[in-house]
Amino acid sequence: MTEQLNTEPIVTKELAIQHGLTEEEYLRIINILGRVPNYTELGIYSVMWSEHCSYKNSIALLKTLPRTGSRLLVGAGEENAGLVDIGDGLAVAFKIESHNHPSAVEPYQGAATGVGGIMRDIFTMGARPIAALNSLRFGDLTDSHSRQLFKGVVRGIGDYGNSFGVPTIAGEVYFDKCYRNNPLVNAMAVGVVKHTETASAIAKGAGNSVMIVGSATGRDGIHGATFASEEISEKSEAKRPSVQVGDPFTEKLLLEATLEVIKAGYLIGIQDMGAAGISCSTMEMSAKGKSGMKINLDFVPVREEKMTAYEIMLSESQERMLLVVKQGCEALVKGIYNKWDLHAVVIGEVTEGSNVQIYKGGEIKADVPAESLVLGGGAPVYVREASIPENIKNKQTLDLNTITEPTNYEDTIFDLLRSPNIASKKWVYEQYDSMVRTNSITLPGADAAVIRIKGTEKYLAMKTDCNARYTFLNPKMGAEIAVAESARNVVCSGGIPLAITNCLNFGNPYKPEMYWQFKEAIAGIANACSELRTPVTGGNVSFYNEAPNGAVYPTPVIGMLGLIESKAYITTANFKKSGDKILLLGKSQGDLNGSEYLQWIHNICGYDAPWFDIEFEKKVQKVCSELIQSGLIHSAHDVSDGGIIISLLECCLLGPSLLGAEVNLKKSHERFDTTLFGEEQSRIILTCSNTDSQKIIDYSQKANVPCEIIGEITKVPAIKLSSLTIQLEEAKSIYMESIGNVMIKEN
Repeated sequence: MTEQLNTEPIVTKELAIQHGLTEEEYLRIINILGRVPNYTELGIYSVMWSEHCSYKNSIALLKTLPRTGSRLLVGAGEENAGLVDIGDGLAVAFKIESHNHPSAVEPYQGAATGVGGIMRDIFTMGARPIAALNSLRFGDLTDSHSRQLFKGVVRGIGDYGNSFGVPTIAGEVYFDKCYRNNPLVNAMAVGVVKHTETASAIAKGAGNSVMIVGSATGRDGIHGATFASEEISEKSEAKRPSVQVGDPFTEKLLLEATLEVIKAGYLIGIQDMGAAGISCSTMEMSAKGKSGMKINLDFVPVREEKMTAYEIMLSESQERMLLVVKQGCEALVKGIYNKWDLHAVVIGEVTEGSNVQIYKGGEIKADVPAESLVLGGGAPVYVREASIPENIKNKQTLDLNTITEPTNYEDTIFDLLRSPNIASKKWVYEQYDSMVRTNSITLPGADAAVIRIKGTEKYLAMKTDCNARYTFLNPKMGAEIAVAESARNVVCSGGIPLAITNCLNFGNPYKPEMYWQFKEAIAGIANACSELRTPVTGGNVSFYNEAPNGAVYPTPVIGMLGLIESKAYITTANFKKSGDKILLLGKSQGDLNGSEYLQWIHNICGYDAPWFDIEFEKKVQKVCSELIQSGLIHSAHDVSDGGIIISLLECCLLGPSLLGAEVNLKKSHERFDTTLFGEEQSRIILTCSNTDSQKIIDYSQKANVPCEIIGEITKVPAIKLSSLTIQLEEAKSIYMESIGNVMIKEN
C-alpha cells in the first residue's frame, strides 16, 4: 500500500455528509458497490450526485416539459446541447447554463469560465459557435458590492468572448436587492453544423482509445459542482479555489482542433470536461454507450505536483475534452491537436461491461458502475414537499387608491427612464465585440438578435428573457410570460420561434415554498411551450440561489431560437419614416401589477403578474408574423418593461435619427398612469405607410386581434401625447447614460 493511499481519509458517514451527500445516499452507495467506497469513489459520487450534475431534485418535473418536435434532431438531455434542423442539411446547436455561485465569489473568472463552458458544449456537438448571449441579475446598482460584481462579471464575459472570437450579440440585465449576494450569470451559445458532421458524447467499442485533449489538469475547480449545489453563505469566500480559471486563447485552439478532428471522422464520441471534470465525462459517456472504461491517471497531463487520484478526477480545470477515438486513429488525432499546440494523450480504453475503473501508481483507485452515477440512470431522484408561499397564499388586490398619481408626468417618465432595468445597457454591450465574424445583422438593444448564416439565405433570431418579478408574484404565469415574451421578440424581428433552452434559477428545493415556485414555473413553461410549439431542447437547473438574507426571485430564463427564411423579413424596432402610421396590435388594459413603474416610482412590487392569456398571445404572434411576411410592416416592437410609453420612446431612440411621434392613447382607466405604464402582455407597436394602415387593421380584425392607429411618426424630436411633450434629446441622454454614470464610481 502506497504512502498516498495511507494518507487518504477513512470514509465514514460523517465524511460523506461533509461531501454534500445525505445519510440515505451514503447507504445507497454502499448498497450499489457492495462495500464502503474509498475516498476517490466518495468524491466521484459526491460530485456526480450533486444537484448540479444529477438534477436529483428537478429531473422528475423536467420530464414533464415538451421535448419533441418536427425540427428537433437532439432533444433535452440527450447530448451536450440541443440540436434543431433549419433545412438545407444544416442544424443549430444551442444551450444556456448558469455560473451563479462562482460569479458570487470570483465575478471575473466565474463569468469568463461560464462563457468558456457553454462554448465547449456547442463545439463538442461539431458545431461552430456563431453567437453568445447572456442573462444577468445583480443587486441594487446603488450598492457598491453589487456594482463590483456587475463590473467583474461584465468584464469577464467581454474578455473571454472577445478573445475567443464569438460575438456577444444579445442579453438582458436586471437589478433587484434580492440578487445582492447571489448574482445570476446565465450564458448562452449558438452554433451551426452540417447534419453529417455532428458528434455525440458516447463511449462504445471495446478497445477504442480514450484520450484527454486540451489544457493540463490542475487543482482549480475541485468540487465546483458541489459548491454550485449549496447556498451562498459567509463561508463561500473560502471556496474561491472551487472557481475555475479560464484561458480563451487556449479554448480557441481547442475549438479549431476539435472541429478538424470531428470533420475527419476519427472519433466515436467526445465530451466537454465541465462540471465534475474527468469524473463526469468518463461516467456519462460510458453510461450512454453501455460500456466501461479503464483509465490510467498517470498519463493525464498535470500542471501541479503530487496530485492525487481524488484531485485529478474532481478537477474542473478548463479547456479540456475527453475523446473516444477509433482504433488506429490515435496518432492522427494527436497530430492535429499537437499542430494546435495542445495536449492529446491516450489515458485509457473502452472496455466490455459497465464499470469505469480508475488506476494511479499501479493501484486501482475507483471501480464503479457508470450507470449508477448519471442523470437518468442510478442517480437518486426526488420529488420534494411543496407549499404555497405566504405572498401567494395571502394575495391582495392592487388598490389604485393607495397609489399616488403623478402630478408631473414628464418628470415621472424621465425618472422611469433612469431605472437600470429600463435604461439602455450600452455600458454593458459596448464592452462586448458584437461584430466579430461579420455575421451580426442587428446589434444589442434590438428586440432579438439576428445572425446571418453565411452561404445561405437563412438568418437566426435569438433572445433571452425573463421578468423574475412576475414569476415571484405568480410563478406559473410569470414563467409562461417569459416563454411568450422571448417568442414575441423573435416574431417582432421577423423570425418563426422554433425551440427553447432554459436556465432555471431558484432557491433551496428542500424548502417547500421554493420547491412550489419551481413546480409552478415548470408547469408554466410546459404550457406555453406546448401552445407556441417551441419544445425544450435542454438547459440547466440552478438551485440553492440563496444567501443568509433570503432567496433570489424565482428566475426561469428562457433562451429562444427562431428562424428567418428571408432577409426581407428582418424587422427592427426603430421608427423608419416620417408620416408612417403607428399602430397598436393587441389590447391595453392598464394593469400596473408587477410593473417597473410600481416598483421604481412607488416601491411596490405588486400582487400578481400582469394580465396574460396564452391563447390571445398565440393569435397576436401569428398576426404579427404574417403581417411582416406580407411586407406591410416597417417596424415592430413589443410592449414590455415600463409600459407603452417606454416602448414608444425606445422606438424613437433606437434609430440612427431622432424621429418623433404624435400619439393619442385611449385611457384604460380614469387615471393616465395605468395607460402609460401598465405592462399587460401581448401588445406590439407596429408602423406602416399611411396607405397600408387600414389593410393591417382589417387583417387583424379578421383574426380577432384588436389593432388600432395610435399615432403618426414626425420629424420633430419629441413625443406629443395629450398634454405631454417629451423631448427626445433629454430622454436619449437619460436613457443612454444612466447606467454608465453610476458605474463611473467604480473606475
